[in-house]
Amino acid sequence: MRALDVAIIVLFLVGMPLLGVWIGGRQRSATDYFVSERRISWWVVCVSVVSAETSTLTVLSVPTVAYGGTMTFLSLAIGYLLGRIVVSFVLLPKYIAGNLITAYGFLGKRFGGGLQSTASVTFLVTRLLADGLRLFATAIPVKVVLAAYGVNASYWAIVVVLGIAMVVYSFLGGVRAVVWVDAIQMLWYVLGAIAVIVVLSGKLPDGWFSAAAEAGKFQILDFAASPFTSPYAIPTAFIGGAVLSMASHGADQLIVQRLMATKDVRASQKALIASGVVVFLQFALFLFIGVMLWAFYKGANPVKDLGLNNNDELFANFIVRDMPSGLSGFVIAGILAAALSSSLGALASSTVTDVYQKLVRRPMTEAEVFRQGRIWTVVWAGLLIVCAGLFASLTRRGNPIVEQGLSIAGFTYGALLGAFLLGLLFRKAKQTDAIVAFVTTVVVMAFVILGVKFVGPEAAATLDFSAATATSKPLAYPWYTPMGVLVTLVVGGLLSLRHKGYTPPEVDEAVSVKAA
Repeated sequence: MRALDVAIIVLFLVGMPLLGVWIGGRQRSATDYFVSERRISWWVVCVSVVSAETSTLTVLSVPTVAYGGTMTFLSLAIGYLLGRIVVSFVLLPKYIAGNLITAYGFLGKRFGGGLQSTASVTFLVTRLLADGLRLFATAIPVKVVLAAYGVNASYWAIVVVLGIAMVVYSFLGGVRAVVWVDAIQMLWYVLGAIAVIVVLSGKLPDGWFSAAAEAGKFQILDFAASPFTSPYAIPTAFIGGAVLSMASHGADQLIVQRLMATKDVRASQKALIASGVVVFLQFALFLFIGVMLWAFYKGANPVKDLGLNNNDELFANFIVRDMPSGLSGFVIAGILAAALSSSLGALASSTVTDVYQKLVRRPMTEAEVFRQGRIWTVVWAGLLIVCAGLFASLTRRGNPIVEQGLSIAGFTYGALLGAFLLGLLFRKAKQTDAIVAFVTTVVVMAFVILGVKFVGPEAAATLDFSAATATSKPLAYPWYTPMGVLVTLVVGGLLSLRHKGYTPPEVDEAVSVKAA
């Protein structure tokens, strides 16, 4: 790592927040702050959605998947696209036509404020943990770069600096700044990936492509893997991936907030469906890099043969050691860009709209909502920094707790999406039914994720709360969300049978008519 590379990284960390403040301009109202008066172009929102769902771990880990295996990860991306199509025509019309600020506002209109607050708090806790881990992961390559220059900075110091970079443009620029900075950062790390491919192309021997093809590295569909334990088996990837995407893009305020910043339902639908296509191409790009790295290192084991701490260091190792000066810094900045997509606006909007307004029990003026939005943006920034610092203090690299943290959404996504579908499919369901079903689902999924294992070649189901091993594997994570949705619908549907003659609030009918 050379001085030019460090200069590029520093320029990026300083320039992006300032650019976000300039793009965001002066915020005039709470609606402008949270959803930018619903006037952002669909293609900008599309790119922002892709950036928001891409983390440092994605950029660093996806090439490793192809390096050690094949390109079957793409089958999961196909499921993701199918799920976005369903969300586009089932849930998005409810949000946009209802003039809502958060996705959970629909639950408030359909069931009541109790479920709206329950879903919002669940989102807040899940997002805090997930983004705290994401911020900590971003600090890892920064620490490596600083160590190369003899600077022994602590993880706490690094996450504080990164957190400040995020809060500056989120606080001053609102969602408009977040969306545009997301779009720019996504283009940055994609250009970085293309630069890696160009450099690798000049380093690989003739015939590497045909050798990779003969080794099966370009396989996309896997018909032989177990659908219970492999996330890339066809039914797991298509069905599980689709329902997982329905939850992440239809019931997670991080994504929904960006989609609601478009001018109408049609624009939000184009943004969401197009994002599925872009994600597929993005995954293909990074998987292709993984195959090229396999050819470059001749399939060497990253830990045993290359002396790395874990497999996920492979891509970063190539960037630092084998990329030319200047390009190396550009690509590292792109990796940071994948992690600095801010969720602070989504956390603040959900806190103020779904929780704070319910607690004060009085109508709030536009100015009050706007002021509280900015206050909670700063509060959540502080909590994210603390959460990331705790991950740094309590987690050792390679410790399984990191993998558990990355799949934490599996505990709650099924309950969140299930609550939305319960309101749409079971017209007699009331708020109490939904809350009981919601809590039951979270408990059941915790039991399944932590305790259910599949043993042996025939994948016999057993109950074992110890850590997973090569012979005792957990349920493939794409199934977590479909199972959670099923539990919510079964419990909530059965409870709703008690209410004979009940009809849901008329406001839901009005929104449905307007959406149609």
